[in-house]
Amino acid sequence: MSDHNPLFQLPQHAEPCPQCGQPLVIRSGKSGPFLGCSSYPACDYLKPLHQHDNTVVKILQDEPCPECAAPLAVKHGRYGMFIGCTRYPDCHFVVHEEASASSSIACPQCQQGQLTERLSKFGKTFWGCNRYPDCRFLVNDAPQLGTCQFCQFPLLLQKKSGLYCAAKACQKKQPAKAD
Repeated sequence: MSDHNPLFQLPQHAEPCPQCGQPLVIRSGKSGPFLGCSSYPACDYLKPLHQHDNTVVKILQDEPCPECAAPLAVKHGRYGMFIGCTRYPDCHFVVHEEASASSSIACPQCQQGQLTERLSKFGKTFWGCNRYPDCRFLVNDAPQLGTCQFCQFPLLLQKKSGLYCAAKACQKKQPAKAD
Protein backbone atom coordinates (compact mmCIF):
# COMPACT_ATOMS: atom_id res chain seq x y z
CA MET A 1 0.00 0.00 0.00
CA SER A 2 1.21 3.45 -0.82
CA ASP A 3 1.98 6.06 1.85
CA HIS A 4 0.42 8.69 -0.45
CA ASN A 5 -3.08 7.22 -0.18
CA PRO A 6 -5.18 9.83 1.73
CA LEU A 7 -7.17 7.09 3.47
CA PHE A 8 -4.04 5.95 5.35
CA GLN A 9 -2.69 9.38 6.33
CA LEU A 10 -3.04 10.42 9.94
CA PRO A 11 -4.39 13.93 10.57
CA GLN A 12 -1.56 16.42 11.00
CA HIS A 13 -1.39 19.00 13.74
CA ALA A 14 -0.34 22.61 13.05
CA GLU A 15 2.82 22.57 15.16
CA PRO A 16 6.06 20.78 14.30
CA CYS A 17 7.80 18.33 16.61
CA PRO A 18 10.13 20.26 18.98
CA GLN A 19 12.69 17.43 18.87
CA CYS A 20 13.05 16.80 15.13
CA GLY A 21 10.84 19.34 13.28
CA GLN A 22 8.61 16.72 11.61
CA PRO A 23 4.84 17.31 11.72
CA LEU A 24 2.91 16.11 14.77
CA VAL A 25 0.00 13.72 14.19
CA ILE A 26 -2.95 12.77 16.36
CA ARG A 27 -2.64 9.21 17.67
CA SER A 28 -4.77 7.10 19.96
CA GLY A 29 -3.64 5.21 23.04
CA LYS A 30 -5.10 3.50 26.11
CA SER A 31 -5.47 6.88 27.86
CA GLY A 32 -7.08 8.53 24.85
CA PRO A 33 -5.82 10.69 21.98
CA PHE A 34 -2.39 12.34 22.06
CA LEU A 35 0.01 14.10 19.73
CA GLY A 36 3.01 12.13 18.51
CA CYS A 37 5.81 12.72 16.06
CA SER A 38 5.15 11.46 12.53
CA SER A 39 8.70 10.09 12.34
CA TYR A 40 8.09 7.59 15.17
CA PRO A 41 10.03 5.33 16.05
CA ALA A 42 13.02 7.48 15.01
CA CYS A 43 11.63 10.27 17.22
CA ASP A 44 9.65 9.43 20.37
CA TYR A 45 8.13 12.85 21.19
CA LEU A 46 4.65 12.71 22.79
CA LYS A 47 2.31 15.44 24.02
CA PRO A 48 -1.15 14.98 25.60
CA LEU A 49 -4.02 16.56 23.68
CA HIS A 50 -5.91 17.41 26.87
CA GLN A 51 -4.14 18.64 29.97
CA HIS A 52 -5.49 17.23 33.23
CA ASP A 53 -5.37 20.53 35.08
CA ASN A 54 -6.73 20.82 38.57
CA THR A 55 -9.59 23.26 38.94
CA VAL A 56 -10.13 25.10 42.21
CA VAL A 57 -13.63 24.51 43.57
CA LYS A 58 -13.34 26.48 46.83
CA ILE A 59 -10.54 28.17 48.76
CA LEU A 60 -10.44 27.23 52.44
CA GLN A 61 -9.52 30.53 54.14
CA ASP A 62 -9.34 29.03 57.65
CA GLU A 63 -6.95 26.23 56.69
CA PRO A 64 -3.32 27.23 56.04
CA CYS A 65 -0.91 24.91 54.25
CA PRO A 66 1.39 23.28 56.86
CA GLU A 67 4.34 23.59 54.47
CA CYS A 68 4.08 27.19 53.21
CA ALA A 69 1.16 28.81 55.17
CA ALA A 70 -0.77 29.65 51.96
CA PRO A 71 -4.50 28.84 52.01
CA LEU A 72 -5.60 25.33 51.10
CA ALA A 73 -8.25 24.75 48.43
CA VAL A 74 -10.72 22.07 47.47
CA LYS A 75 -9.73 21.07 43.94
CA HIS A 76 -11.09 18.78 41.26
CA GLY A 77 -8.39 16.80 39.47
CA ARG A 78 -7.94 13.79 37.26
CA TYR A 79 -8.99 11.35 40.00
CA GLY A 80 -11.71 13.42 41.65
CA MET A 81 -11.88 15.88 44.54
CA PHE A 82 -8.94 16.56 46.85
CA ILE A 83 -7.52 19.28 49.10
CA GLY A 84 -4.23 20.87 48.09
CA CYS A 85 -2.16 24.03 48.41
CA THR A 86 -3.15 27.09 46.36
CA ARG A 87 0.54 27.76 45.59
CA TYR A 88 0.86 24.65 43.39
CA PRO A 89 3.27 24.04 41.54
CA ASP A 90 5.58 25.93 43.94
CA CYS A 91 4.18 23.92 46.87
CA HIS A 92 3.13 20.29 46.35
CA PHE A 93 1.24 19.76 49.63
CA VAL A 94 -1.86 17.55 49.29
CA VAL A 95 -4.05 16.33 52.14
CA HIS A 96 -4.04 12.56 51.92
CA GLU A 97 -7.19 10.92 53.16
CA GLU A 98 -6.39 9.17 56.38
CA ALA A 99 -7.53 5.63 56.76
CA SER A 100 -11.24 5.77 57.44
CA ALA A 101 -11.20 2.98 59.96
CA SER A 102 -8.32 1.57 61.86
CA SER A 103 -8.60 -1.89 63.30
CA SER A 104 -6.76 -3.59 66.08
CA ILE A 105 -6.06 -6.50 63.76
CA ALA A 106 -2.34 -7.04 63.26
CA CYS A 107 -1.05 -7.51 59.74
CA PRO A 108 -0.52 -11.27 59.26
CA GLN A 109 2.27 -10.69 56.73
CA CYS A 110 4.68 -8.31 58.50
CA GLN A 111 3.42 -8.76 62.10
CA GLN A 112 4.26 -5.06 62.76
CA GLY A 113 1.47 -3.01 61.17
CA GLN A 114 -2.30 -2.81 61.63
CA LEU A 115 -4.94 -3.41 58.96
CA THR A 116 -6.74 -0.18 58.00
CA GLU A 117 -9.76 0.41 55.79
CA ARG A 118 -8.93 2.41 52.69
CA LEU A 119 -10.59 3.64 49.53
CA SER A 120 -9.13 2.93 46.09
CA LYS A 121 -9.05 5.60 43.39
CA PHE A 122 -12.05 3.81 41.86
CA GLY A 123 -14.11 4.20 45.05
CA LYS A 124 -13.88 0.58 46.26
CA THR A 125 -13.12 -0.28 49.87
CA PHE A 126 -10.17 -2.50 50.77
CA TRP A 127 -8.07 -3.23 53.86
CA GLY A 128 -4.31 -2.93 53.82
CA CYS A 129 -1.35 -2.76 56.15
CA ASN A 130 -0.65 0.73 57.48
CA ARG A 131 3.07 0.15 56.83
CA TYR A 132 2.55 0.43 53.05
CA PRO A 133 4.78 0.54 50.94
CA ASP A 134 7.08 -1.49 53.23
CA CYS A 135 4.33 -4.11 53.58
CA ARG A 136 1.94 -4.66 50.67
CA PHE A 137 -0.60 -6.97 52.35
CA LEU A 138 -4.20 -6.19 51.36
CA VAL A 139 -7.60 -7.84 51.23
CA ASN A 140 -10.86 -6.78 49.59
CA ASP A 141 -13.22 -8.18 52.23
CA ALA A 142 -13.56 -7.11 55.88
CA PRO A 143 -10.92 -8.80 58.05
CA GLN A 144 -12.01 -10.66 61.20
CA LEU A 145 -9.93 -11.91 64.10
CA GLY A 146 -9.70 -15.67 64.04
CA THR A 147 -7.64 -18.60 62.90
CA CYS A 148 -8.35 -20.78 59.90
CA GLN A 149 -9.42 -24.27 61.02
CA PHE A 150 -7.70 -25.82 57.99
CA CYS A 151 -4.32 -24.06 57.60
CA GLN A 152 -4.04 -22.08 60.90
CA PHE A 153 -3.66 -18.71 59.07
CA PRO A 154 -4.26 -15.98 61.70
CA LEU A 155 -6.86 -13.97 59.73
CA LEU A 156 -10.35 -14.59 58.41
CA LEU A 157 -12.44 -12.59 55.93
CA GLN A 158 -16.13 -11.74 56.38
CA LYS A 159 -17.98 -12.31 53.11
CA LYS A 160 -21.70 -12.37 52.40
CA SER A 161 -21.83 -16.14 52.59
CA GLY A 162 -19.74 -16.52 55.78
CA LEU A 163 -16.19 -16.49 57.09
CA TYR A 164 -13.33 -17.52 54.82
CA CYS A 165 -9.60 -17.99 55.30
CA ALA A 166 -7.56 -14.93 54.22
CA ALA A 167 -4.61 -17.03 53.02
CA LYS A 168 -4.48 -16.99 49.23
CA ALA A 169 -3.37 -20.63 49.20
CA CYS A 170 -6.34 -21.77 51.33
CA GLN A 171 -9.41 -19.47 51.06
CA LYS A 172 -11.68 -22.19 52.52
CA LYS A 173 -15.03 -21.41 54.10
CA GLN A 174 -14.90 -21.87 57.87
CA PRO A 175 -17.44 -24.22 59.45
CA ALA A 176 -20.16 -22.54 61.49
CA LYS A 177 -19.52 -22.55 65.22
CA ALA A 178 -22.03 -24.34 67.42
CA ASP A 179 -23.50 -22.14 70.18
